[in-house]
Amino acid sequence: MKRIVLVATAAVVAAGGAGYAVSASADTGRSGAATVAATGIDWGKCEVSGPNDPMNKAQCAQVEVPLDYSRPNGRKISIAVSRFKHTDDKNYQGTLFVNPGGPGGSGLQYAPALARWIGGTGHADVAAKYDIIGFDPRGVGSSKPALTCDPHFSDPIRPDYVPSSAKEEKAWIAKSRKYAQDCAKKFGWLLPHMRTTDAARDVDAIRAALGQDKISWYGFSYGTYFGATYATLFPKRVNRMVLDGNVNPKTVWYDAQLEQDKAFEHNMKAWWAWMAKYDSLYHLGKTEKAVEAKYYAVRAAAKKAPIGGQMGPDELDDTVLSAGYNTGYYIPFAQALSAWVNDNDASGLLDWMSPGGDDNGFAVYNAVQAADARWPRSWSKWHNDAAKLYRQGYRFNTWSNVWFNAPIAFWPFQGGPAFRLKGAKGLAGMLLVQSTQDAATPVAGGLEMHKVFPSSRLVFEVGGKTHANTLNGNACLDDKVAAYLDTGALPASHRGPDAYCKAVPALNDPDPTAMTAKAARASAGKDLPVGRP
Repeated sequence: MKRIVLVATAAVVAAGGAGYAVSASADTGRSGAATVAATGIDWGKCEVSGPNDPMNKAQCAQVEVPLDYSRPNGRKISIAVSRFKHTDDKNYQGTLFVNPGGPGGSGLQYAPALARWIGGTGHADVAAKYDIIGFDPRGVGSSKPALTCDPHFSDPIRPDYVPSSAKEEKAWIAKSRKYAQDCAKKFGWLLPHMRTTDAARDVDAIRAALGQDKISWYGFSYGTYFGATYATLFPKRVNRMVLDGNVNPKTVWYDAQLEQDKAFEHNMKAWWAWMAKYDSLYHLGKTEKAVEAKYYAVRAAAKKAPIGGQMGPDELDDTVLSAGYNTGYYIPFAQALSAWVNDNDASGLLDWMSPGGDDNGFAVYNAVQAADARWPRSWSKWHNDAAKLYRQGYRFNTWSNVWFNAPIAFWPFQGGPAFRLKGAKGLAGMLLVQSTQDAATPVAGGLEMHKVFPSSRLVFEVGGKTHANTLNGNACLDDKVAAYLDTGALPASHRGPDAYCKAVPALNDPDPTAMTAKAARASAGKDLPVGRP
């Protein structure tokens, strides 16, 4: 599952990995929370980048946890944790954990960020009642160890995602197999313990070390599956839980990326149609089809001569894919693409390009999904599914999604079985939020998660195209989130979604004639990464 030919290729089956084992038993070990609770947390200053860094106002620490919870006295790893303390002592509500998604998203900086975002909705009083806890899940960022397999794997310029020959496809297969082998060689001891259930037990260990009986949770994207896993394992430890942009528990994880391919095609076409609407500004075509054709012409040219000498077709796709995630990118990306096409100015596109990706995030992304669930081990299955979708017209994200996940086909062990989420009797009410045109976590995910947890209430953002869109300017959504975090108030129960909010037109369909380039760039949110589901 990503944020993110047509010739037959020989079936490739990954060799089994002797010495590796992942099974349902990984979900039945002791929590280890009591051991961690005895040591508490030794808070200190956070690493900061300057005097205006919001982490100046947070505290940070490392919390030691068992590598394997079935062996709580065995090898240890540590989880990097941050805390943004409450200021309203009289109405203190406990701890509110936040996870930005991924898997592989760093959450340390989200402790002060969540307080700032909630405050930005006009509900600073609610944030003031919580100790907000950010953390880097096991293997991520400042946690120890930080998983990385090949720091140069995503360096530009990469082979074209869309294979035009068997030779091109085999090049990506070899690249993906080598990545999996590098992961096994460097971190084979860690990989079997990268399940979401392991990370959920880490959260419970942190809870115990904080001296809290219960926690609240705010999870975006993959953070919804993470939170739901915690709620299944530790239902009596849940106070409140906001899940925004819900993973479909029925498609974990191979089928999820296939569903993404369809949803991203819809959202990219929506962006192209939007550019056509403002052709007087961008001069890229007067119809959706014309803009789409222009984009693919630019992409084909980038394969022959990279844009600015640095951006090939893959790098171009990866950059503009964010417009399928978040409508805040519509204006700046349209400006950048227009400048290249019409003025031969590559600076705008290059400014947004990630120079080599984040190998830590990529490694953890693959490691968690590989351990969490069973994936096809025959390459013919991957190839045939992708080729079929591509023939059906799902062009933009299909092959790039294949290669984003392909190392899992060659992982040193077969993961799974997928953990079964369950809403236990007596579980506290949960608030689920789902944008109906979210491409990264399509709308079915919200409906399925609602079925799994009968105590939950589901709010639809009707027509919303931005992924995990709370705290982003829709007062209808944000007021419901604030009321729930403040008092536990939930919408009344109905069949299907329990409440509806309309997408905000100015955000969902931005008007470039009324917004400056600077404002458009700010609305796209470059200050913090958006979690990939």
